[in-house]
Amino acid sequence: MPLPLRLDRRLRLPVVVAPMFLVSGPELVIAACRAGVLGTFPALNQRTSEGFRTWLAQIAEALAPHPDAAPFGVNLIVHRSNRRLEADVAACVAHRVPVVITSLGAVPDLVREVHAYGGLVFHDVTTRRHAEKAAEAGVDGLILVCAGAGGHAGTLNPFAFVAEVRKLFSGTLLLAGAISTGRDILAARAMGADLAYMGTRFIATRESLAADAYKRLLVEAGAGDIVYTAAVSGIPGNFLRSSLEAAGIDPSAPPHASAIATELADASARAWRDIWSAGQGVAAIDDIPTVAELVERLERQYRQAEAILCQR
Repeated sequence: MPLPLRLDRRLRLPVVVAPMFLVSGPELVIAACRAGVLGTFPALNQRTSEGFRTWLAQIAEALAPHPDAAPFGVNLIVHRSNRRLEADVAACVAHRVPVVITSLGAVPDLVREVHAYGGLVFHDVTTRRHAEKAAEAGVDGLILVCAGAGGHAGTLNPFAFVAEVRKLFSGTLLLAGAISTGRDILAARAMGADLAYMGTRFIATRESLAADAYKRLLVEAGAGDIVYTAAVSGIPGNFLRSSLEAAGIDPSAPPHASAIATELADASARAWRDIWSAGQGVAAIDDIPTVAELVERLERQYRQAEAILCQR
């Protein structure tokens, strides 16, 4: 598998904790990295570039005494409407962020800047065309956001998408979509992905910034409680039905005209504070553990599944 050695040797499990808007903060990132999985957060979770730099320094300081900790990453919205992009890229370069995850555009110049200090660039995609453009930009990895993933997800089946992208891309493949258990992580590896990209399962942890009511709802929800709709932001995504209903949103209504990048730039955006995204893997969420407890459980499930398959 084409997993860079700088990651492979430092990961307890082949897992990236996905950057989640208004959910991922330094506490979640630090806990994930200390537990041995790659923790990430969106730069726009901090209201200002100055605050973003403070978070980077905080994470680096917390991980410094733990040389065996996994690397961390930052998600950047590279759409032209993100007025902070230049300043946030400069902060990532100054702090030598190990992994930069780009969304809404693959930018060759950004890739070159990150590569210059030895960092990696992963880019999220939902279609073959997006994957081709990102590969042309020189990214190190592609995050395949498949049907069932939380938030803004694609519609392709993971078996089909992984097989198709692997034909055109020899770099690292990350798979996102309804991955909640150690068995799911092993399945992602078996079908050809190098890393599992897990979001929803880590929302329901003690270190996440999500509201307690949000976390409890994830524990109670099943796959049928997830609605795929463009009515929230104009881009189709998966959301908890009850949070849509509480906000008075009809999932079948025409999408709002607002541009998602503009909305993401405002961390107080109502659509993301009061309406909660989640993936279809919620049925496997039964509790709200610490990140360390969750990673230990995931590893145990992963090894058990691996052992069972090897016996067959």
